[in-house]
Amino acid sequence: MTLATGTRRPVKHATRAGPDGGRALGGQGAWFLVLPALIPILVLSVGPLLYGILLAFTDAQSGRTASTRWIGTLNFQDLLHDTLFWESFRIGLVWAVGVTVPQFLLALGLALLLNQELRLRWLARALAIIPWAMPEVVVGIMWRLVYNADAGVLNETLRDLGLGDGRDWLSGLATALPAVIVVGVWAGMPQTTVALLAGLQNTPRELHEAAAMDGAGAWCRFRTVTWPALRPIALAITSLNLIWNFNSFALVYVLTNGGPGGRTRLPMLFAYEEAFRYGQFGYAAAMGCVMVALISVLLAVFLVGRLRGGEES
Repeated sequence: MTLATGTRRPVKHATRAGPDGGRALGGQGAWFLVLPALIPILVLSVGPLLYGILLAFTDAQSGRTASTRWIGTLNFQDLLHDTLFWESFRIGLVWAVGVTVPQFLLALGLALLLNQELRLRWLARALAIIPWAMPEVVVGIMWRLVYNADAGVLNETLRDLGLGDGRDWLSGLATALPAVIVVGVWAGMPQTTVALLAGLQNTPRELHEAAAMDGAGAWCRFRTVTWPALRPIALAITSLNLIWNFNSFALVYVLTNGGPGGRTRLPMLFAYEEAFRYGQFGYAAAMGCVMVALISVLLAVFLVGRLRGGEES
C-alpha cells in the first residue's frame, strides 16, 4: 500500500540516549532527582544563613516585649570599635594556625609511617583514628583530667621525673592557649591522617620503584613523587582544617570556657556569649557575618597563594 501524495508518516520525537543506551533525563527530571538532597541544604544551611544576615541589621534581643526594629549597619559600626571582638578574632587566628600547621605536619608523618609494610599495621591504623571517633565534649573532659593541677596525669608525670611540682595549665595566662592548642592538634589529626593516607595509597608504587632504581633517595622520592601527588589533597584538607578550627566552639568551651581573662575566648565563644548570655541576638549575628566575610577573604588569599605556588613548581 502506498501513501497518498502530500501525507506524512507521523514521526516520534527522538530522545537523547545516555552513555548506557538509556534515555537521558531532561532538565526537569534532573532537578527532580536533586531535590531530596537540595531541600535539607536549603532548609538547614541556606535558610539560617540568610536569616542570620537579616538579623544582623536589626536590634533583636532576648526577652523584649517591643518589636524588633531595623537599624541598618549600626551593629557593624559598633563592631569596628569593639576591641574585645577584634582581640578574640586575633586569638582565633592564632588558634586556627597554631592547630592546623602542626596538625598537618604530624598527620603527614603518621600517614607516611602507616603506609609502610609494618606488622599489625591494621591495628595501628585503627588506633590512629580513635580521637576522631570521640565527641569533642568527651575529649575536652578527658583532657581537663589530664591537665588537672592536683591529680592530673601530666603534673604527676612531671613530679615523678623531678621536673617540678606541676602547674595549673588551663588557668595560667601564659599556658592556657598553648595547652588548648595541643588538645586541638590531638583531636583533629586523625581526619588529616586518613585523607593523606588515602592519597599515598593512590600513588602508583611503580613511580617510587623507578625513582629508586634511578638512585633517588627517600627525600628525593618524597619531593619528586609523593608530594606532587599529595599536593591537591593537602591543599583541600588544610583549607578545611583552617575553617573548622577557626569555627571551633565545643572543645574550647569545655576546656576553659574562654578563660582565663579571655586568653582562649575564640570568636565563636564571644558571639555565643553575646547571644545567649547577654541576649544581644542582632549584635551576635553581625559578629557572625563579619567572621564569615573575613575568614573567606583570608582563605581566598591562602588558596590563591598555594595554587600559584603549585603552578610555578
